[in-house]
Amino acid sequence: MTRLAIYAGTFDPITFGHLDLVLRCSELFDRLIVAVSSGGHKAPLFGAQARAGMIRDIVQRLELDNVEVDLFDGLLIDYARTRGSRVLIRGLRAYSDFEYEFQMALTNRKLAGEIETLFMMPKENHSYVSSSTVKEVASFGGAVDDFVPPEVVLALHARFSGGSL
Repeated sequence: MTRLAIYAGTFDPITFGHLDLVLRCSELFDRLIVAVSSGGHKAPLFGAQARAGMIRDIVQRLELDNVEVDLFDGLLIDYARTRGSRVLIRGLRAYSDFEYEFQMALTNRKLAGEIETLFMMPKENHSYVSSSTVKEVASFGGAVDDFVPPEVVLALHARFSGGSL
């Protein structure tokens, strides 16, 4: 039996904290799907295709052969069922993330008891970084090289210097 997990999020944009979890999960599971959400109620800076493309480029550069990047809309548990996964990975940066993630995990358990949610924390040096903070710093021309991979630095620079993705 192949151990498959799904790490889902908007990843707008993916940060080193997200990437830390991708790397660690790629070692824990036979297969990992990084599932990029369309954004739902959020208004993302980058479209879903662009976000997925950045992540694919990073995964390819890092030669993570057991990691797949995919797009999804709707309920994550429905997506997990269609992909045959019983494990959802959720990242926790700070205690403030816990309440929301705990609620979602319990809701998912009620809707799909066969699917487990695993909480993981990024390494401490990435625990304070959020996509929102990265976007704000980049929007004012600040350096974000310490927070996101080079592919994302380029995309943010293009976006905030008048380009579009």
